Amino acid sequence: MKKYSEQNDELRAEYNLKPLLKQAVRGKYAERYAEGTNLVLLAPGVAAAFPTADAVNEALRLVLQLSQIPSSSEKSAVPI
Repeated sequence: MKKYSEQNDELRAEYNLKPLLKQAVRGKYAERYAEGTNLVLLAPGVAAAFPTADAVNEALRLVLQLSQIPSSSEKSAVPI
């Protein structure tokens, strides 16, 4: 096995991360993560329907409320 210095390690230019890492900040989002912030990437069509984060949250709350309403088939079911 060759030592690292002896290896011919040719990384492609498009994989050079040094310019990106110069401005990197370690733990930039650590505080938000610790607070429990959840980020969700919406599909472009869904994002277009909801102009703000409040609109998304309101719609999701409505879905949660509707999921708690028993369906008509559940109401007519005879308990055993």
